[in-house]
Amino acid sequence: MEIFSGLAIGFHAALTPFNLLYCLIGVFIGTLIGVLPGLGPAATVAMLMPASFVLPPVSSLIMLAGIYYGAQYGGSTTSILVNLPGEASSIVTTLDGYQMSLQGRAGVALATAAIASFFAGTVCTVIIALFAPPLAKVALRFGAPEYFSLMVLGLVASVVLARGSLLKAIGMIVLGLLFGIIGTDVNSGVQRYTFGVKELMDGIGFVTVAMGMFGIGEIILNLEREGATDRVVAKITSLMPTREDWKRMVAPILRGTALGSFLGILPGGGALLASFAAYSVEKKVSKHGAEFGTGAIEGVAAPESANNAGAQASFIPMLTLGIPTSPVMALMIGAMVIQGVQPGPSVMTDQPALFWGVIVSMWIGNLFLLVLNLPMIGLWVRLCLVPYHLLYPAILVFCGIGVFSLSNSEFDVHLMALFGVMGYIFGKLECEPAPMLLAMILGPMMEEHLRRAMLLSRGDPTIFLSRPISLGILVVAAVALVAALLPAIRAKREEAFKEE
Repeated sequence: MEIFSGLAIGFHAALTPFNLLYCLIGVFIGTLIGVLPGLGPAATVAMLMPASFVLPPVSSLIMLAGIYYGAQYGGSTTSILVNLPGEASSIVTTLDGYQMSLQGRAGVALATAAIASFFAGTVCTVIIALFAPPLAKVALRFGAPEYFSLMVLGLVASVVLARGSLLKAIGMIVLGLLFGIIGTDVNSGVQRYTFGVKELMDGIGFVTVAMGMFGIGEIILNLEREGATDRVVAKITSLMPTREDWKRMVAPILRGTALGSFLGILPGGGALLASFAAYSVEKKVSKHGAEFGTGAIEGVAAPESANNAGAQASFIPMLTLGIPTSPVMALMIGAMVIQGVQPGPSVMTDQPALFWGVIVSMWIGNLFLLVLNLPMIGLWVRLCLVPYHLLYPAILVFCGIGVFSLSNSEFDVHLMALFGVMGYIFGKLECEPAPMLLAMILGPMMEEHLRRAMLLSRGDPTIFLSRPISLGILVVAAVALVAALLPAIRAKREEAFKEE
């Protein structure tokens, strides 16, 4: 009954004309971002955060969430029609989606992607409604030691988030923690790492760093890559799948939804891993495995359902525990903090309209996306041919205006440019910015809970091990860290044996 009362609160919040409008705006922008190669949901959420601060927290998070899962829809359009994934999680869709287009079945491929995404999004919304409240209830028993351990788990999760070198990921976490403590210490009033610069007394704004890293840095990297791909749009005929198509797509959609829902909850899972995993599983279990890569409809249905389920399932740990499983979820937590909402289990009890409103808005947003994607396909086709060098000046201006509007400070605009250059350098060095941003968010909160725990225990650090929940979380963090380190250790040992 509690779930039904929560859903009633959510429908009451999400079905207001104001929130419906911002849900529509969010999924529209998300689809647009997914269609335009070179832009991603992380950069877009970072750029739109300043604009969202003038909105109520519920409307703001509904819009930002719509951008994230809407991008999963839009990314499939360019993958199928242009063989160019607009979003990383749509890379797998190009393998069979574009081949279907070359065979004159572009409309069927687009309809399959839309149907699979809608079904997965709807089912995952139900899963969130069922499993998020019990998880939040358990988390309500947390004290300062448990929260500190949870923050440690979050930082370990950011190591899993990063692709490539673990050493680089850990280095980015340390850098993020250092950036997070810049400013005036709340307890002692002492300035830390400000170097006499008065603009740094209040610390470095998370939005400034995010827009620099994901906005400016991505612009420079994308300009380098532009022109490497020829864009030839496939013709669209009938959108209606045949009876045989329906038979072949049902099971892959179900398996992709289940796999995406599971992987989306895990740190480092999300839409990208879910789409790759679903494609690999489907290729092994399908009766038509030999057709994969040549236009198999299963190769579109499975990853498209998985990436949308993974995107929406990632909201479960973010809403209930305050742990992000992807860069976009890290940005969402940053938006909540700036809106005055403390991420974690208290959100469900302190702000039920926000918690349930965001969940219900996902179901409404999926309905909007189904309407937006198929009837407006002609518009998306024309937009995906826009050259990136015509888009980036507008993005640059928008970033500058957004950062300046937060504090009316030129210093923040210069700081954004500096982090933009850093973002470009990190991109060339293959250092993921997500762990650094996550550490910037979690670092100050972790320091606060550490101090509280030390006051409670009168300076005894064993408090983190003597409390069962805290100990359990630290054990999970240790196991996750070892699991992340093992492949690297194994690779080093193999290299050493070869040299001998």
